[in-house]
Order: sequence, then C-alpha cells, then structure tokens
Amino acid sequence: MVHLHLAIDLQYEIQPPGADFIFNVQAAQSPQQTVVWEELQVSQPVPLVMHTDPATRTRTLRLTASPGSLTLRYRATLDIEHHVASPDSVFETPVAQLPPDALAYIYPSRYCQSDCVTAMANNLFGHLPQGYRRVQAIQQWVQSQVKFESNTSNSMTSALDTLNDHKGVCRDFAHLMIAFCRALNIPARFTTAIDFGADPALGPTDFHAYVEAYVGHRWYIFDPSGTAIPMGFVRIGTGRDAADASFATIFGSVTTHAPRIDISAETNRQRGWDMPVHRPEGLSTDSGRQTMA
Repeated sequence: MVHLHLAIDLQYEIQPPGADFIFNVQAAQSPQQTVVWEELQVSQPVPLVMHTDPATRTRTLRLTASPGSLTLRYRATLDIEHHVASPDSVFETPVAQLPPDALAYIYPSRYCQSDCVTAMANNLFGHLPQGYRRVQAIQQWVQSQVKFESNTSNSMTSALDTLNDHKGVCRDFAHLMIAFCRALNIPARFTTAIDFGADPALGPTDFHAYVEAYVGHRWYIFDPSGTAIPMGFVRIGTGRDAADASFATIFGSVTTHAPRIDISAETNRQRGWDMPVHRPEGLSTDSGRQTMA
C-alpha cells in the first residue's frame, strides 16, 4: 500500500461578466484508492455542484465565478492498494467478453484516431503474443519513437500529429499509445494523475497523463512517457482522451496562473506503507470486472 499526501492550488483572474468552470482535480474514490481525508476550498462564495461518474469514479466540480480573482485549493490524503500481477499471466480479453463499460474505449476518438493506424499497428505488433506483454511492447515503442519536450504541442495535437512530429508531452505519449492499443482491439483509456517521482529538471510538479489498458479482465497502468513512477499515481480523471479529462474546462475570458502542486509519500513499515518505486509487475488500481456471458 502507498500512503500519499496531495496539494493542488489553482488561481485565475476573471474578466466581466464572469466565467463558468468545470474542475476535475479531486482524487477518485474507489475500493483500491481510499480518500482518507480531503479538503476543498474555493475563494468566492458561489454554489458548488459536484458529480461522480458511476463507471470511472471521476469527480467533477462546477461553479460560476464572478469577475476578479478565483482560487481553488484542494488537499487530500490517500491510501492506494495495488493489484499486482506477473505480466506473463495477463492475457487479452476477447471483444466478446468485454464488459459494457470497456466498449467505449475500443473506438477511435478525437485525439486517438486508431482507425488511421490499424495497418501500422498490425505490422508492428500484430505478430506478438496477445496479452500484457504486447501492450508493454506498444508502450516501449512509443517511448523509443517520441521525445519528451515541453511546449512542443497544444490542445489540438492528436496521436497522428505526435506520430509525425516524434515529440510531445505526457498527454501526447498517452494519445499515441491509446491509438495503437485500440487499433488492435485492446481497450485503452486516458487517465490523469500527478507526476509523482518525475525528474525536477522537467519542471515543477504537474498534472500527468498515463494510459490504462484493459487486459486480464481489469485496467492495468502504463506510463508511455516514462517520466514518473506509476506506483505513485493518484487517479483523478478518466476518459477516452484528453477532451474527457481536462483538470479545468473554462467558459469565459480568464487569465490562468501556473498551478502549484505537491505530492509526497509517507512510509511506515508497521502500517504497511511503502515508498512508490518502479516495479516490473503489472499494476492496477481496478477491482476487476466480470466477463460477459
């Protein structure tokens, strides 16, 4: 188990007549990710509308802010219990056995045009044994072909752009890996966290995008950018691609300040709290699904 402390501060300057926000910064709550304690503060005295998606556990916060400054402050302490599996024991789930909530993640989406890379995916990975190792091979190929460079992509950059440009940030790595997985009928989804363990040379602690692929009847974690430590990922948002999992969607004229984020792990041998490290096994924070009859 890992025991993590998380802090997120977001600050905005809002122009008249005001702006609407949809935030996705709160840690998802699931049987494997327990929110031990959390605190959410918003600087303006406005109504807060919260919603939790029943399938992904993604939590959204909606509000309408008045002109002026707006600060959102979120603090949380979490326990994460990972399912650990030998990669060679995890096989792909046939399409006929996929649970209904996985079906949305085998189709092309705005940033993951899997239908455009089907021939390439089969040429590169179609001959490999089906299972965790094949997904791992996709992850390793993406890492080998794309260079991590800040400020080299934008909100319009898709998997095809990254395939052509060979550079990008974590969301671009994730989109490209997802596209290849879906091209091989492997459900894959875009998930957000904090970049625990990232090299400080890459910049301040920030939001992070990684991939979850549905193999072995559960969602396993893959970090195609290779910049952080998956064992320390706090699940926040989940969707088909970045369009579904933005940490802040804004409607109105707003100046955005850089987020201030901190995440740390607390170790305690008696309580079973371990430091997140890179592990060779397959990791999942999903409880698994029943197969279709």
